Amino acid sequence: MKYRLQSILFVFVAFMLGCNEYMIVGVLPDIAHQYHDSLSTLGLLVTVFALVYAIFTPIITSLANRWRRHHVLLVLMVVFFIGNTWTALASNFISMLFSRVLTATVAGAIISIVLVMASFVAPREKRASLVSWVFAGFSIASVIGIPIGTVISTTFSWHDSFWMISGLTIFVFVSLIWLVPKDTPQFKSTLSKQFTLLKDTRVLLGVVFIVTVCAADYTIYTYIRPLITNEMGFSNTWLNWLLFGMGIFFIIGNKFGGYIADNGGIHRLGGIYIAMTILYLLFGPLLSFKWIAIIIVALLCIAFSSYGSSTQLMFLDIAEKEYPQSLDLASSLNSIFANIGISLGSFTASQAVAFLPMRNLGYVGAVYGLAATILVLVLSKKYTGMRF
Repeated sequence: MKYRLQSILFVFVAFMLGCNEYMIVGVLPDIAHQYHDSLSTLGLLVTVFALVYAIFTPIITSLANRWRRHHVLLVLMVVFFIGNTWTALASNFISMLFSRVLTATVAGAIISIVLVMASFVAPREKRASLVSWVFAGFSIASVIGIPIGTVISTTFSWHDSFWMISGLTIFVFVSLIWLVPKDTPQFKSTLSKQFTLLKDTRVLLGVVFIVTVCAADYTIYTYIRPLITNEMGFSNTWLNWLLFGMGIFFIIGNKFGGYIADNGGIHRLGGIYIAMTILYLLFGPLLSFKWIAIIIVALLCIAFSSYGSSTQLMFLDIAEKEYPQSLDLASSLNSIFANIGISLGSFTASQAVAFLPMRNLGYVGAVYGLAATILVLVLSKKYTGMRF
């Protein structure tokens, strides 16, 4: 019973973090309206958040190894609450930017510690399933959190959307005090020894693959609201339902990713990213056929979220067997490099829309998709684990 409650809580932590990170996409036009800034400029909030997330997550995760995980997790949750509440109160772009920086500093370390705890509390045969559900927590944020946040923003104020997350944070904090495991084993070591993991060719290929997938994702996701309303021609009423539907397909992708992780893992991903690249090439030409374009977006959502369980279990497998001192760092690689990819993709998108029509973003995504396909095919040859 306790394992089930812990599992639900871990998924809820991911949901809370997902709401904080992704909700900005849904409310970006409302923030731009209040601050009198362009969408291109406000898009940098996504880029900076992801970049800070990627830089600070390995540092904090590695330093935190010196103290008990559950104590560190609770401290990080307090910092997260302060950062998100600051965002809710932000009255100008600079204040918003610094609040997002503070939140991004700890968000990655929180999910990394949760993933390590999940790997210890779950029976080995259920590990892939639990990991996929934790990643699905971010998608559930897309299904429920982002549409609700967008509705709150358009009905009341975007500030109230972030107040909602502060309320969730208080609930999660109290639940963690009650349910978080307090005795997970730790291997204390120096920073240099922990970072030896990043010298492994398989790990390097894996993290660059994650960067390219997430960069492909955010070439269109950063501007998904204007793409749906301005380019495809859907109304604001349809917008909320379509964002909800995207979240459903992200969850399907995460659960499909859990199935893949149990049935070949990394070695099954090549075909998915070949298909993703083709879909990106079709996105621009078919954008005027709005329902076909939405079907393409739905399939892309599945492709975007299929890699997580396979790469996470590969990193943990390599660390457990060859770099046990780097287990905490290994658990954070997915989130670190996903955010580097998000930063790269959102920056690329913000630059592209300054010079090109927004409908051409699919071609930018296709370039990243091709790179992801090549990388995962090479990785499949280098990594021998998780095969049938």
